[in-house]
Amino acid sequence: MHTSKIEIEVPAAENITVTEDTLRVYLSDGRTISVPLAWYPRLTHASQAEQNNWRLIGKGYGIHWKDLDEDISVEGLLAGKPSSESQASFKKWLASRAPLIQQDNNY
Repeated sequence: MHTSKIEIEVPAAENITVTEDTLRVYLSDGRTISVPLAWYPRLTHASQAEQNNWRLIGKGYGIHWKDLDEDISVEGLLAGKPSSESQASFKKWLASRAPLIQQDNNY
């Protein structure tokens, strides 16, 4: 028996929205992918301004949040892969944000 390999073309992201609990990505082929925001702890712990400060990278095959040092690929979203960041790395990042959060609370 012979099986042929299926070539899957990954569509590009065209736009995104971040809500209180969902990351929604609008794709060039007309689909919209929604995943739990909890899959991406940096986005979960970000301010709304930080969540909205994103740009498409790699001709739309990825999304980058400069303020959060977060990158998410469309391919990973389609495969249903949440963040693979280790707990140690995330905790270090979160601790580095503590002075920023404290500064914001003083205003």
